[in-house]
Amino acid sequence: MKKTIPTDPATATELEDLPNVGPAIAADLRLIGIDYPAQLAGSNGFELYDRLCSATNQKHDPCIIDVFLSAIHFMNTGEARPWWEFTPGRKAMEN
Repeated sequence: MKKTIPTDPATATELEDLPNVGPAIAADLRLIGIDYPAQLAGSNGFELYDRLCSATNQKHDPCIIDVFLSAIHFMNTGEARPWWEFTPGRKAMEN
């Protein structure tokens, strides 16, 4: 059964309720202290990525930043977008 994505960030109660967030990304977020979707509002995806890399003592695929950015965007705006739409912006910010 396909997961229904909330259209209002206020109704997202679990990390897995967010667009592009499945069990693995939710576990990564919990590892760095993000337990609820509301905690993502106003967050910085690059900082979350750095925290994840520090917590696991390894460098992760930078596409995780895009997933974080998509979840943050949803919580800030209510707009669900595929994570890969955030890749060009991330790459531009990294250069």
